[in-house]
Amino acid sequence: MSILDFDFQSLFELSNLLAIALGTFVGMLIGALPGLGATVAIVMLLPFTYGMEPLGSILMLVAAYQAAEYGGSISSIILGIPGTPAAAATLLDGNALSKRSSPGKALAYSLTASSIGGLFGGLVLLFLSIPLSAIAVQMGDPEFFLIGILGLIAVAGLSARDVTRSFISVILGLMAGTVGIDVISSAQRFTLGQAELLDGLHLVAVLVGIFAIAEILQMISTDLYRNYITDERGLRTNITLSEFRGVGRAISIGSLLGSTIGIMPGMGAGASAWFSYSLTRNTSSRRETFGKGSPEGIAAPEAANNATVGGALLPLITLGIPGSASTAIILGAFIIHGIQPGPTIFATDSDLVYGIFYGFLLATVMMFVIGKLLTPLFARVLKTPNFLLVPTILILALIGVYASNFMVFDLWIALGFGFLFFLLNKLDFSAPAFILAFVLSPILEESLRRALLISNGSYTMFFTRGYSLAIMGIIIAIIILGVISHMRRRARTATDVPQS
Repeated sequence: MSILDFDFQSLFELSNLLAIALGTFVGMLIGALPGLGATVAIVMLLPFTYGMEPLGSILMLVAAYQAAEYGGSISSIILGIPGTPAAAATLLDGNALSKRSSPGKALAYSLTASSIGGLFGGLVLLFLSIPLSAIAVQMGDPEFFLIGILGLIAVAGLSARDVTRSFISVILGLMAGTVGIDVISSAQRFTLGQAELLDGLHLVAVLVGIFAIAEILQMISTDLYRNYITDERGLRTNITLSEFRGVGRAISIGSLLGSTIGIMPGMGAGASAWFSYSLTRNTSSRRETFGKGSPEGIAAPEAANNATVGGALLPLITLGIPGSASTAIILGAFIIHGIQPGPTIFATDSDLVYGIFYGFLLATVMMFVIGKLLTPLFARVLKTPNFLLVPTILILALIGVYASNFMVFDLWIALGFGFLFFLLNKLDFSAPAFILAFVLSPILEESLRRALLISNGSYTMFFTRGYSLAIMGIIIAIIILGVISHMRRRARTATDVPQS
């Protein structure tokens, strides 16, 4: 099936359009609330995918992912507080332009750049998926095991301030993924005699606990009575054609860098936003305006963080390997519907795959329309104090956990993981690294054990196959770069210490 053979009528069914609209609205709303972000938005919607068709459910989560990246810029621009980590780069010029000119003008640059970056990422997803899957179909269990290891090392090494704690988080996630019945030997593992654990720890309960419950506990412990003040005047998101031309170069840089970095496991929207901001500033003829309300300083990171979404979905769908916490949750939606992403999905579920690709582009257009219409509403929501937000989010989270499996046991799992990661987050352990390891644990274990069964226990097949050697080379390069970066940080720290 080619990309032009898709039945577009199925995409425009009312259920799919409503799913995209709901995902866009929730993603933009959650993204705009400081401290939450794309992962929480996807987690909040995941339980509702159980009663939906596969295409509609995945499009809803993808739309939330996309919209939350733009939503993070709303609080960055209006409040000077990034709604998502990726929106921190937008804050530098977005909030400055908001104060100097108007919030609406800054939001218009953000929305326009986010939409174009999202469309670019969607086109990358559409046109590069077939070549990548053609390569992936030639790989076997050794390669998929090594790709999984590559993702874990990249996330653990790049996404946390403390690499040691991040790797410990990976180990804990791998351990949690072994709970339940061993798929090869059928032995029970770590079930503690609980029948509810025979199928393993429920993904929705774990995700809601780590990202929603833990965040709620953090809000209660630090800023329960915080009330943000916003000025709702001047929120019309319009820019002229000449203003758009002025940021065309910045949008191009952000789109190219964002989609490229999104494909790399462990990098994510935050890294792509900062890289794009830095490159745009360093190559701009108006470099002195950056940090003072430069439209280019808004457009580049916003195009990048939305282009990253399409790039991040590419290895998920073609290889079955998520490179971030958000894509790991979307992988959970595939698993819920009995679908395993990877190179064979183009043969077994081609309608679903192309529906996701074209639906992603449609979700980006819908994000632009909803953003234009509802930005003033989201600005008013930012005034809602945390003591009203906390119980609302908690009730929705617990209802979602129960509705996903109708088991009270899962509520205790969610609360337990929430309390655990409330403490671990304070100790700088990495929740994204844990989740990625938890989701990849069964894939890694099965790939490794099948590879060893085929080779009669010999590890030589990991060193004698071309793709395996190439992946191992990338892993070694990442480890070397990580060690060099760590040594440089230690050297800078030593030089900064005053001599006695």
